[in-house]
Amino acid sequence: MNFDLSEEQKTILELVEEVSEKEIAPAADQVAEKGEFPQKNVEKLASLDLFGITIPQEYGGLGMNYLTWTLVAERISQACATTGLIFGANLLCTFPLLNFGSEAQKKKYLPPLARGEALGAFALTEPEAGSDAGNVQTTARKEKGGYVLDGNKIFITNGEVADIYIIIANLDKKRGARGLAAFIVEKGTEGFSFGQHFKKMGLEALPNVELIFNNCWIPEENLLGKEKRGFRIAMQTFAAGRIGVGIGALGIAEAAFQKARDYAKERIQFGRPISSFQAVQHILAEMATRIEAARYLLYKAAWLLDQGQNFEKYASMGKLYASEAAMWVTTKAVQVLGGYGYMKDYPVERYMREAKLFEIIEGTSEIQRNIIANIVLRE
Repeated sequence: MNFDLSEEQKTILELVEEVSEKEIAPAADQVAEKGEFPQKNVEKLASLDLFGITIPQEYGGLGMNYLTWTLVAERISQACATTGLIFGANLLCTFPLLNFGSEAQKKKYLPPLARGEALGAFALTEPEAGSDAGNVQTTARKEKGGYVLDGNKIFITNGEVADIYIIIANLDKKRGARGLAAFIVEKGTEGFSFGQHFKKMGLEALPNVELIFNNCWIPEENLLGKEKRGFRIAMQTFAAGRIGVGIGALGIAEAAFQKARDYAKERIQFGRPISSFQAVQHILAEMATRIEAARYLLYKAAWLLDQGQNFEKYASMGKLYASEAAMWVTTKAVQVLGGYGYMKDYPVERYMREAKLFEIIEGTSEIQRNIIANIVLRE
């Protein structure tokens, strides 16, 4: 493996570092407090062409690799977890389009996504289909040269703010997961509307919305890939998405570690900084170790994806380890800050609330362990 960066990659990361430090991070507390979609952050990322990192130049993107995307997403997530997740959810739309879309679909949908003129979203989750991804109840039936969708999706990230959606629906319920298909649905399509906006313990500004399909007709050219191949599309998209979710967790862990370390150096108790006490030192050492281990797993997953090799095991390992590391690191950061850590004057209490989501989305920790076990038992 080689994680050395080209000059072009270094230039992009320097830009992201500057924007994150000067614009995104300073507004993170306000974004969380107001619970408003960070439109300015999204527009800034779009102005730097960051939504098009992995999209080939022929479709308006930068044509760079997934490791570059991972490095960029890490820095954005460290500055603002909400913005990082919005950025990551967009990948869940571009990845299946790139890997399963027809040439006509790529030419139509990828350029606006690359430019940030359109946001993307991916929708599988339903009341009865979460960890049980094959139990999708939203139906699709052939009709009038296209397909009609009926059903509801819940907890969809970028819901309502997105313009292009990848929807998993069931063409044949009797076949279970083998009856699923993937469809491209545009905002504004008749019969497609939005329902409940879900309130969460953290990440209040991140749109997680119910999607409602009521006799929603879409043309047959909006079928993504082949009929009854939707489960495969979903699983491969989730595998790539787990790198993004893991990186989001990593970013939060890094932010919490830095706050805890800096506070420990400054906080005086018993006449000396608390960083001089071995108990605190051990916490900081463990934080740093877990962060580095998570980073390695996720970078390797992205590198393997770029090499066209099997990356699913490392994506699940990285997502599992990073999300649980983020929960541990943020909880310990609150502990290091003591009473101040529990107060909203410091962001570590927000980091702890935000971190919990990463142990759930894109497959819970329990599901990740199942995936990893299945893979290692086949090796």
